[in-house]
Amino acid sequence: MKIICLLLCSLSVFSQSFNSTSSKGHLIVNGGEITPEAIERFVSLAGGVDASYVYVPSASTSIRLDNGFIYEPLDNGSDSAKNQKAKFEIELAKLFGVKKVIVLHTTDRKIADSKEFNKPLVSANGVWLGPGNAGRYAITFLGTLFTKELENVLMRGGVIGGSSAGAIIQGSYIVRGRPDKPLLMAKGHEKGFGFLQNVVINPHLTSAKRDTELVNVLEQYPTLLGIAIDDQISLVFSGDTFEIIGKGIAAIYDNEQHNGKWWYVLKPGIQFDIKRRAVIK
Repeated sequence: MKIICLLLCSLSVFSQSFNSTSSKGHLIVNGGEITPEAIERFVSLAGGVDASYVYVPSASTSIRLDNGFIYEPLDNGSDSAKNQKAKFEIELAKLFGVKKVIVLHTTDRKIADSKEFNKPLVSANGVWLGPGNAGRYAITFLGTLFTKELENVLMRGGVIGGSSAGAIIQGSYIVRGRPDKPLLMAKGHEKGFGFLQNVVINPHLTSAKRDTELVNVLEQYPTLLGIAIDDQISLVFSGDTFEIIGKGIAAIYDNEQHNGKWWYVLKPGIQFDIKRRAVIK
C-alpha cells in the first residue's frame, strides 16, 4: 500500500492538466547546439520566414551565439538594455533565417502574469526557449499567464522549441532545477512546464558524461520516461511521437534493463512513440 501511494504521489506532483500530445502543435527538444537542421524544421513548422517568432532568454544571465554575439538579459528598462535587446533580435533573425524575432524576457512573476508582457505570444507561431538553468524558467513562469499563452501557441498549431534548459523545462520533471546549486534532483524545484507529461529530458548526454544520471531519477520516480540527448540532437514531437534529427545519439530510460544497461540508444532517423514507449521505425 505504501509503494502504491508513493507511485501515485509521484504522478500527481509532476502531472499537469495540459497535454501537448493532444494539441495541433509541435515541440522541438534540442540538446544545446541549434543545428541548421533544427532551425529548418522549427521555421517550417512555424509557417516560414514571415511567421511570428518569439525568443525567451530568461533562464540565463548571458547568452553567446555561434557568431560570437553576447547578450545579457536585463530587466531594468534602461536605454542600454533596450539597445542590446534590439541588437539581439537582429542577430536572432539572422540565426533563424526569418524576418523578425521578438525577445521576451523577465524574471518578475507579476510581469510574467500580465497581459501586456504576453502580447507577443498571443499571435506567435514559433517560440524558442533559450539555454541556462531550467529552474529559472520554473521560478519565473510556472502558474502564470506566460505558460498559458505557450499552451495556446500549441493549441493553435504552432511550435515551441528549446535548447538545453529550454529543452528540460518542456518535460513534467526537471533536472538541476535549483539555479543556486547544481543538484540533479532538487526537492521543491522539480516541476516543469509539462508539455511532455511524465517525461524528463537531460541534454548534453555525451559531452557532459550524463549517461547514468537518469537512472538515479527513475529509481526515485519509476513512472517517468527519461530521454537524454547529445548537444547536436533534436527531437521533433508531433502528438505522441518524436523523430530524431541532427548528429549524435539519444538514450531512452524506462526503468528496465537492456543488455545489462538501464537505457538503450537511438540514432537520427528513428521515430519513437512516448505513449507506447516503443520505436516506430
